[in-house]
Amino acid sequence: MPSSAEVSDEVSGAVADAPCPRPTRVVRLFSRLNIGGPSLHVILLTAGLGERGYETRLVVGREAPSEGNFLDLARARGIDYVQLAGLGREIRPLADFVTLWQVYRMLRGWRPAIVHTHTAKAGVLGRVAARLAGVPIVVHTYHGHVLRHYFGPLRTALFRRLERVLNRVTDVAVTVSAALRADLIAMGVCPPEKIRVVPLGLELARFTAARPLGAVREACGAGPGEAGSFLEAAARVREGRPGTRFAVVGDGECRAALEAQAAALGLAGAVTFLGWRKDLEAVYAGLDVVVNSSLNEGTPVALIEAMAAGRPVVATAVGGTPDLLGAGARGRLVPAGDAGALAAAILDTLERPEDAAPRARAGRDYVLAHHSVERLLSDIDSLYRELLRPSSVPA
Repeated sequence: MPSSAEVSDEVSGAVADAPCPRPTRVVRLFSRLNIGGPSLHVILLTAGLGERGYETRLVVGREAPSEGNFLDLARARGIDYVQLAGLGREIRPLADFVTLWQVYRMLRGWRPAIVHTHTAKAGVLGRVAARLAGVPIVVHTYHGHVLRHYFGPLRTALFRRLERVLNRVTDVAVTVSAALRADLIAMGVCPPEKIRVVPLGLELARFTAARPLGAVREACGAGPGEAGSFLEAAARVREGRPGTRFAVVGDGECRAALEAQAAALGLAGAVTFLGWRKDLEAVYAGLDVVVNSSLNEGTPVALIEAMAAGRPVVATAVGGTPDLLGAGARGRLVPAGDAGALAAAILDTLERPEDAAPRARAGRDYVLAHHSVERLLSDIDSLYRELLRPSSVPA
């Protein structure tokens, strides 16, 4: 199986000399602009492709109150978006049918050449509406999936079957990592010839400048030699390094439960919940180790940003994370759900900086070379041109 970089190079070089129709209309559908990597991906694509001859209409759902959103970022990038509440993640048959009709009417009225959907709910409604409306080209991006170990057996089997049917009417399915592509193929969800790997691309320059340790350590009550890390293995880490401090960055519906768990573990004075932060450059600069303990991932944006900032990382080996960390060459990998292994990797990273530093340097070099926003835009631009050429779609 080719690596992410190899597959991406195939996409970006496929039709590099083809003229791009100007302007080509694209409708991009996404479940909701909640704070997270997929939302950044969608915003950067929508804004950046406008400079390459695409007129994009972004259609999104509404996020839950606890999720936070990137609507202000979308507006700052000059993106006009349409919100349809029914594109949110909840499954409501009657409301979903109404939303399908709304999307269909929009596509019939605007007549795009391409419909590109992202995430599960928007992917179902958007792809069905696009084919009903006669849109020539339909693309769907899997940022991750819920098709394994997420729901019960019956519901999982139903969703897999639905994705198989939808991919019959999808021209190209995009995955953000080679591991995710392999997983979809193994489940029989999509044939290999339809799947392209296009890794995430981000604006990483802001993370590369040297910065002082700053406010994050002060908020956590940490001195200049103490570490910030994460919850699940925190109690075990404190046994080995009692002075360790932990920062939990972000927010959501599980915050109260996590705070209760921290208190139950005797970590109430050692863990600081920072909530949503926009000064991520300062956050990463203040951490000795960045930990991602996900059970399910596409490609974690937080790790890409942390690596660009030159931070040592420890993460669970799920989704595209092993590809990102070079099977351990660019960061420590541990099995998902194993708090003991996670704690051991954190302690090893803290206590052996001479080994962690080369991995951090390799991680920084890798993400700057492979996960830039310029590469992302070029890959998707080339994919669109390739699809437009044989179909003879009028601009």
